[in-house]
Amino acid sequence: MGLENCPACGRLFVRSPVRDVCPACREEEERQFQIVAQFLRRRENRLATMEQIVAATGVSEMLLTKFIKSGRLTLAQLPNLGYPCDRCGKLIREGRMCADCSKDLQRQLEMVKKEEEQKKQQAFRTYYTDKGRNGR
Repeated sequence: MGLENCPACGRLFVRSPVRDVCPACREEEERQFQIVAQFLRRRENRLATMEQIVAATGVSEMLLTKFIKSGRLTLAQLPNLGYPCDRCGKLIREGRMCADCSKDLQRQLEMVKKEEEQKKQQAFRTYYTDKGRNGR
């Protein structure tokens, strides 16, 4: 816990593990969450995309993404809703990266690991030279 400036409005507040904005902005976020929740309660709106929800409610895409990532909006009954992959921007429904980016990152990590092992193997090699009897 510490004193920080609110990322939304700039006011000072005491940050805690459960609060990342000041009390005033937290109330505003809660009000906007209720607008989104009310919109999505209607069965016909459950097929809405992120853009359609933003247009209908006026709530920012960034805040909608925050609601999804924090678990306040569950995607189980919202098949067209997702948030962008941290790496490529492709829409995903869980985690931080899409499957393709995860595989690529894993492949890159394996390559780095192989390179490190090769460097270790080369460091342990010993080279002998035969100078002969003349010392040349």
